[in-house]
Amino acid sequence: MSKKEETKKPLSHLLEYCKGYLPFLIIAAICAIGGTILTILGPDKLSEMTNVITDGIMTGIDMDAISKIAWTLVGFYALSLTLSVTQGQITARVTQRISQKLRGDLSQKINKLPMWYYNQTTTGDVLSRVTNDVDAISQALNQSVGNLVTSTCLFFGSFIMMLKTNVILTVTAVGATFIGFVVMGLVMKKSQGYFIKQQEYLGKINGHIEEVFSGHTIVRAYNAEAKMSDTFHGMNNELKTSAFKAQFLSGLMMPVMIFIGNLGYVAVCIVGAMLALNGHISFGVIVAFIMYIRYFTQPLGQIAQAVQSLQPAAAASKRVFEFLYAEEMEDESHKKVQLEDVKGEVEFKKVHFGYEGTQRTIINNFSAHVKPGQKIAIVGPTGAGKTTLINLLMRYNEINSGEILIDGTSIHDISKAALRDQFCMVLQDTWLFEGSIKENLVYNNDNISDEAIERACKAVGMDHFIKSLPEGYNTILNDKLSLSAGQKQQLTIARAMIKDAPMLILDEATSSVDTRTELVIQKAMDQLMEGRTSFVIAHRLSTIKNADVILVLKDGDILESGNHEALMEKGGFYADLYNSQFEKTA
Repeated sequence: MSKKEETKKPLSHLLEYCKGYLPFLIIAAICAIGGTILTILGPDKLSEMTNVITDGIMTGIDMDAISKIAWTLVGFYALSLTLSVTQGQITARVTQRISQKLRGDLSQKINKLPMWYYNQTTTGDVLSRVTNDVDAISQALNQSVGNLVTSTCLFFGSFIMMLKTNVILTVTAVGATFIGFVVMGLVMKKSQGYFIKQQEYLGKINGHIEEVFSGHTIVRAYNAEAKMSDTFHGMNNELKTSAFKAQFLSGLMMPVMIFIGNLGYVAVCIVGAMLALNGHISFGVIVAFIMYIRYFTQPLGQIAQAVQSLQPAAAASKRVFEFLYAEEMEDESHKKVQLEDVKGEVEFKKVHFGYEGTQRTIINNFSAHVKPGQKIAIVGPTGAGKTTLINLLMRYNEINSGEILIDGTSIHDISKAALRDQFCMVLQDTWLFEGSIKENLVYNNDNISDEAIERACKAVGMDHFIKSLPEGYNTILNDKLSLSAGQKQQLTIARAMIKDAPMLILDEATSSVDTRTELVIQKAMDQLMEGRTSFVIAHRLSTIKNADVILVLKDGDILESGNHEALMEKGGFYADLYNSQFEKTA
């Protein structure tokens, strides 16, 4: 695809996106055209007034004619102002509605994209598309669309009026301003690349800042402030360079166009004076042309400025519509299968999986059968595929081949929403949003009683701490309330208990709590897991000794399986792994 086509494509997507607002834009365009026509007619009336005055110097000035022309001009300009204000209001409303729709569509798109997309894109870059890029589009639409319509109409209208008034002066004016078109084309061609770079580096900087801010503890622990600062300054310099070049080239337009306009004034005055002295034109024609030359050259600058404003909009549109048109997850509206009275029987049949865009297989021919109500522990060295296996069960990732069944029903026949309703989950990485403790605990669950909330918090040992807070369960979780990593994890465990789903997933759920708290939570977990099929990922093998089945994974395959006693008697990989955690120093 050529650069020219690349430039057109994002703007064509934007135009396609805005077609629903076409009637409003047409009304705005009509207002702009009407106001412009009235403005263009002004010089003709001024020329008429000048001729009345010059003709009447010797015989007497006709004040009635002048008064009539003056009131006509006042009417023209008043109506032109009204139409311009109306056009501006409509354009502003349409622009904000388009921006609102864009942000809404981007927000919905976030939930439709597969997990692998986010593995390849930084959070900051996604945020930049939703905020900075949409703002760039909004500003360009608000500032450029109206200006383009008005300026184009003013340009061609003044050109027609000039031809109507005097052909020789028209040729003079056009010849003096022809260079403006050449300059405009060169600047537009050169600046487009810089505007694209500007938006790209803005997204990179947002991603870098988000990454460093979320990991600022690690950055400081490793004294990496200087290195992170150097990385930031490198990207910041690239942004500054591309932004400077883009804005500098954009800023050249108006000074050049002003110079060309002044050159047009001089040419019209010289040629007009010569024609007037020879009696070919009246002085009123020169007065009209001095205004027409302004109306003719001014739109060139405005058009250039408007088109220049569309350059960052084109770059931003490219990024926004790349996101909007990214490959989505499969549409599951046709999947009507529901899981009712789930017993919790889970079966993996010859499952293979490798991450999108890679040739490496993470899960190799994995098969396992889990009976209802069993506690399944999944252990193994780092990179064995433990968390990946859970992600496949929850359909955060899709398997390449094989099948996963719940109560004999393939999870691919069930919608993701219906599938995930059957699980409550506690991850190693806690997630709490800004809101009250109660809102965090009942997240997306309705009709949860206060007694159920308190019961869950008592089970994980958090009830007393929460009630000691000024607002109790209504205390807002934000930067002012500092919770430890263990306390956050206790809250997420309580959240899972409140959901009370038939199956449970624990991914290193007690990794951030002390030994005493772990015992309290473990007791609560044992109660929670009664009668539920539970999948537990743990590195501390002491926490899964009572599991019904322990699956030992290595390189995506089941190396060993059985309960703790059987695996220890076997003296294989699990026994070595377990003993290595408890071997005494000599």
